[in-house]
Amino acid sequence: MCGITGWVSWTRNLEHQESIVENMTSSITHRGPDTGNTWLKGQAAFGQRRLIVIDPEGGHQPMVYQTGDYSIVLTYNGEIYNFKELRNELEAKRHTFQSSSDTEVLLHAYLEWEEDCVHHLNGIFAFSVWDERKEQLMLGRDHLGVKPLYFAERDGDILFGSELKTLFAHPSVKPVLDADGLSEIFGLGPIRTPGQGVFKDIEEVRAGHYVLFQHNKRKTEHYWTLESKEHTDDLDTTVSTIRSYLEDTVNRQLFADRPVVSMLSGGLDSSGLTAIASKQLESSGETLNTYSMDFENSDDSFEEDFLRVDRDEPWVEKVSQHAGTEHESVILNAQRLVDNLLVPMRARDLPGVGEIESSLYLLFTEMKKNATVALSGESADEVFSGYPWFHKQEFLNAETFPWLLNMTGISAVLSDSMKEKLDLPAYQKARYEEALKEVPVLEGENDLQAKQRRMSYMFITRFLPFMLDRKDRASMMTGFEVRVPFCDYRLVEYLWNVPIDMKNVDGIEKGILRRALSEYLPEDVLYRKKSAYPSTKDKEYFEGVKNWMLTILKDPSSPLLPYINTERVYQIALGEVKDVQPSQAKALFDYLIQINEWMKEYNIQVEI
Repeated sequence: MCGITGWVSWTRNLEHQESIVENMTSSITHRGPDTGNTWLKGQAAFGQRRLIVIDPEGGHQPMVYQTGDYSIVLTYNGEIYNFKELRNELEAKRHTFQSSSDTEVLLHAYLEWEEDCVHHLNGIFAFSVWDERKEQLMLGRDHLGVKPLYFAERDGDILFGSELKTLFAHPSVKPVLDADGLSEIFGLGPIRTPGQGVFKDIEEVRAGHYVLFQHNKRKTEHYWTLESKEHTDDLDTTVSTIRSYLEDTVNRQLFADRPVVSMLSGGLDSSGLTAIASKQLESSGETLNTYSMDFENSDDSFEEDFLRVDRDEPWVEKVSQHAGTEHESVILNAQRLVDNLLVPMRARDLPGVGEIESSLYLLFTEMKKNATVALSGESADEVFSGYPWFHKQEFLNAETFPWLLNMTGISAVLSDSMKEKLDLPAYQKARYEEALKEVPVLEGENDLQAKQRRMSYMFITRFLPFMLDRKDRASMMTGFEVRVPFCDYRLVEYLWNVPIDMKNVDGIEKGILRRALSEYLPEDVLYRKKSAYPSTKDKEYFEGVKNWMLTILKDPSSPLLPYINTERVYQIALGEVKDVQPSQAKALFDYLIQINEWMKEYNIQVEI
């Protein structure tokens, strides 16, 4: 895993711009704490920070291939899980290799197939290739968007990087918000529009896309998308196909030259991956280490809510014993969560979801002490239609993103002037209708089936990117790699067309996955109800963010104040608004605190 950045200019030679490229590269040292390097020649300048996972001696970047007088240069963040097969295929085509790294395989895949190389890749990746022969820059991103990649065009120059901060390290890019950017922050929350960099004139390469830049020319290609067709496999075949995909992708993702561990929540998804990985490692005499996270006082403070039905820890212990793992539970207290609230915001350069992200960051900080790579059950609920939203008519019938029905707190506390200037309902509707137009419909489906397919598309293309983004930033902030087997694009393609009734076989959400994992898990774990990632209910945490919020409200220099109804937020903090529950108030304070500190720390300019 790595952090990448670069600069291509159509108007000037960049060979003497090393200090700027060094600044861009050093801004993401956390993504690659092991080594760093830059490459500058003519119109192009690339930088890379490396977290060594495969081939410590090889795989150095930027990686250069010389053909005559021309250079072809690669910077790359990610893992190519089928790189061994690709290497064999390329060797049969007379390519020769100097290392055992997947980086070199990716470079030669470009040499062989140019931009069509993306059709040969199975993995998580964000990469750039400067092809001096064509004077062309290619930016490519993996199928589901596990690895981030942003870019900006400025006065004939292309700037790109794994994180927004790499762009801000260049003197021509300023953190400016226009009306659309503010609408993303206040109207959509952290679940933003794909391709939207939030800041003015900054974009991201969308999942399953690549972008080609030449002088005065830009082309975006959507190389992978979901295709709707009739699912013809019977139930038993579907179960065995899912199981074989999971066994294969876990086996591929256990490969590393550094220790690999697994996250374990005691839920179906992480428990299943843990059991598969443990069994595969056991065959070679290895023991899998697993990690979970809990809060101090959770025995007393836990409360059931829309997404959480019970505590994880009792189930974690049961699965660890069953799978034979060495387990460690990381216990976090309220003050530590408050103290680290802003770290994920700095990691993603945008406000996020508060303590749910800071607890992830703290969990990865502990895991990093003993390992470099972890498996995670992220994305199973999106691709198996596991969330409660999929199964309730009020959400299926909603003419908006379903999660917005549970996220009204932010827009409800905007100042009247901001409501008038931004028109958030219109913005939300426009973004939703854009997403609707993308849905690949299947002729012959009834109304309910069509709504469920639409719901599935929204979660895979809108909600999942947010979940992957928070996991990438929280982990890479500590120089730690998290792999997501449920994001294997082959599995996602297959599940896209499995009818939801079959997914929910046996009358329970993700019933098809439970059957696929029946050989790996005890029955009570198999049929545990869905319970989301933990969120603290500790009153000490609530008091901490409430007091922080009150301090912001009382400081006339707080940059947040012109955007919110301060009296309304003040009343919520004092508990005077009876229809706002403490859990809702906590989430609101988390987000508003981050916006305030983000606007201050990044010196954000607003143009509306």
